[in-house]
Amino acid sequence: MVWFIIATLVAFFIKGLCGFANTLIFNGILSYTANNINISPLEVVLGYPSNIILVWKERKSLNWKIWLPLTVLVVAGSIPGIFLLKHTDAGLLKVIFGIAVIIIGIEMLFREMKSSNGKSGGSKIILVLIGIISGLLCGLYGVGALLAAYVSRVSENSHEFKANICVVFVVENMIRIILYAATGILTLAVLKQVVILIPFMLAAVFLGMKSSSVLNEKVIKKIVIVLLILSGIVLIINNL
Repeated sequence: MVWFIIATLVAFFIKGLCGFANTLIFNGILSYTANNINISPLEVVLGYPSNIILVWKERKSLNWKIWLPLTVLVVAGSIPGIFLLKHTDAGLLKVIFGIAVIIIGIEMLFREMKSSNGKSGGSKIILVLIGIISGLLCGLYGVGALLAAYVSRVSENSHEFKANICVVFVVENMIRIILYAATGILTLAVLKQVVILIPFMLAAVFLGMKSSSVLNEKVIKKIVIVLLILSGIVLIINNL
């Protein structure tokens, strides 16, 4: 349980600070001490209230033009995912998307260094393609890295980024919780662990949120980009 507490504190501090990457960090810390089937349902149930907290905190920065189309794509992506997962190599797809995330992250980092503008911009066609693929990927496999890359490019600041990406995560979490419960993956034992870890999650999220109000906006932006690149690397390593 000590490792679960450590994973919760670290993952959800980053969640409160940046709005995403909690799954990446939580799974990364626990991957050598627990099976994925015991990690994923625990993380998604812990993550659900953290997303609601961040959405409420940043509600003034919500932009329906960002979150609504991505939410629709996530929901739509969950439907074909049931069939595609049976007939495609999910590992190969994740490696391909991991490479895409790294490339996008590096491009964003260079763009951020050159520009004083918080919004990355770029080709509208490329942004639409990233949006479509990221929504489907998140819905299909619960992978939010490319989704974060898209929202980061179209957001004016970290507040808008956290507000809009967490709305999408709220929906994605709900879908996964329902599926996990229906398939028996979400068990009473997992819920008991959630009860124990919730105080640590809440403390870490609020500490991360407090830290984000102190740190410089550009520093947070660069942390988000570095986490994106790291998530792409982890995607590749875990699926080779």
